Amino acid sequence: MTRALHYTCLSLILVAALLGLSLYSLTWRPAEKETLPVSCTAQAPVLVAGQALKVMTWNVQYLAGKRYVFWYETADGNGKDERPTPADMAFSLDEVSRVIRDEKPDLVLLQEVDDNAKASAYQDQLKLILERVADLYPCSTQAFDWKADFVPDWHILGSVGRKLAILSRYQVEHAERLQLPLAPANLIKRQFLPRPALLLNYLPLSNGDQLAVINTQLAPFAQNDTQLRQVQATTQLLDKLESQGTPWLIGGDFNLLPLGQYLRLPANLRGGYSADSELHVLWDKYPMIPSNNEASGIDREQWLTFYPNNPAISGPDRTLDYFFYSAKMRRVEAQVRQDDTLKISDHLPLVARFLLPAGQ
Repeated sequence: MTRALHYTCLSLILVAALLGLSLYSLTWRPAEKETLPVSCTAQAPVLVAGQALKVMTWNVQYLAGKRYVFWYETADGNGKDERPTPADMAFSLDEVSRVIRDEKPDLVLLQEVDDNAKASAYQDQLKLILERVADLYPCSTQAFDWKADFVPDWHILGSVGRKLAILSRYQVEHAERLQLPLAPANLIKRQFLPRPALLLNYLPLSNGDQLAVINTQLAPFAQNDTQLRQVQATTQLLDKLESQGTPWLIGGDFNLLPLGQYLRLPANLRGGYSADSELHVLWDKYPMIPSNNEASGIDREQWLTFYPNNPAISGPDRTLDYFFYSAKMRRVEAQVRQDDTLKISDHLPLVARFLLPAGQ
């Protein structure tokens, strides 16, 4: 009996070790700070101090389009759709490329770009986009914010791979991935969850200075104080850049409402948002596009950037995407491109033009 118990214990230990090894090999644990490669396919010009700079931020929803209500988009997790068809992703790819080529921003900040994910047929979506706009953007950087070879959720049961990406018309000198605080979860579950991050690029200026450009997507929905901690971590980086005298701008899908929009949403759509938006940590210190006056004023419909995949909602109903920028830069103009983008993604592209500081 003693020998049988001994063998049973050894067997359990071996099974646990094998499970632990499998878990480790299937998942991804990035460092808090990582240097990233910069890809440039051609010689790119250097930004000139004092010039105008046009920037677009857009969550392209892994090219899934608007004909679905996915399983994760309903409060009960019972959305009927699992993944988009190749035909719908091809349509969205063409449309994303069309809008980028039409706007011709100097910098494009993209969120939810899939790479080797089962849900998007294992496409390298950044590569597909770059093939269509390579003549405009010789330089690019990318950073995963969700990655695993296998996720044991029955809706997925396969690989995930999702990225932030920056396309640049100008030289990029250095790129980093900075990990944001994670939502609380047990040790096993945490390995399979997204890991929101900041994709930080440094672009040289002609006078020897640098411009810091940051792309991000914060965690969706209120998860204890996760969103607040992520906003605070982002603010710490921006404060550091500001104290160093480095001009900067950040854009992305912040998944947070501006002042005044919480009460305008129907009560059944407020879940996951706070009446006192965590975003105030940023807007209290730095200029925001759209401003709170724009996002909640008389022309607020022009600044709505999110169009939920919900058949009961007939159009964009909230603002989740923003730019924040250094006091050293000046806003020239901005808009949400709404008219011809409603069928491409559940987010709409936000476009802004800035003047860079003239320097010394």
